[in-house]
Amino acid sequence: MMIPLKDENPSRSVPVLTVCILLTNAGVFAFAYFLGDVGFDVFTARYGAIPFELVYGVDAISPTPIPFYLTLLTSMFMHGGLLHLGGNMLYLWIFGKNVEDTLGFVRFLLFYLFCGVIATLAHVVSEPDATAPMVGASGAIAGVLGAYLAAFPGSRILVLMFYFVLRVPALIVLGGWFFIQVLNASGGEGTGGVAWYAHIAGFVVGYVVMRRWVKRVPESKLYEEWEY
Repeated sequence: MMIPLKDENPSRSVPVLTVCILLTNAGVFAFAYFLGDVGFDVFTARYGAIPFELVYGVDAISPTPIPFYLTLLTSMFMHGGLLHLGGNMLYLWIFGKNVEDTLGFVRFLLFYLFCGVIATLAHVVSEPDATAPMVGASGAIAGVLGAYLAAFPGSRILVLMFYFVLRVPALIVLGGWFFIQVLNASGGEGTGGVAWYAHIAGFVVGYVVMRRWVKRVPESKLYEEWEY
């Protein structure tokens, strides 16, 4: 398994929105954490995206103080645990900076929210009768990964793999990540509490949107010498 540490693709601007999203996710998690165990669960049930409610149009599982369809947005800023949060924010920080730099502040915000909503809907379609709330930025961040792959396939990523630090092209790192999501989604042994289809949908949407919005993808990066 490859764990990304950083990329070697410097951005030209300060990633203001990426930092804001990161701090928002951390802040929401801290707020929920200090509610205690019961409060954390109640908060998750109220603001997480529950497929059954979204499919059947009823706020039946847990009373939500906002229109329940807005949980498509609120759920992407919530996390089930510190490891869940940390992993997502690591990927957001490494890959989000360059995507924001390429798209600009406004388009990156729209892009991030769009990918997150589509990813959540993909999970809803895959498990329409599920009553467990879905939370996490994974779907939106999967969109960021897809966008990064579309724009910078040859960019070097420093990864930790079997106690070694390697420089690996983004094409391999992110392509491998996507392959794992597809493999797990098609395993036929349940999702294990992970929204694999949300990851897949977010990644594909992010890749396609980036290819359409950015008319000239820096293809030269694809043909740089790959060093390990």
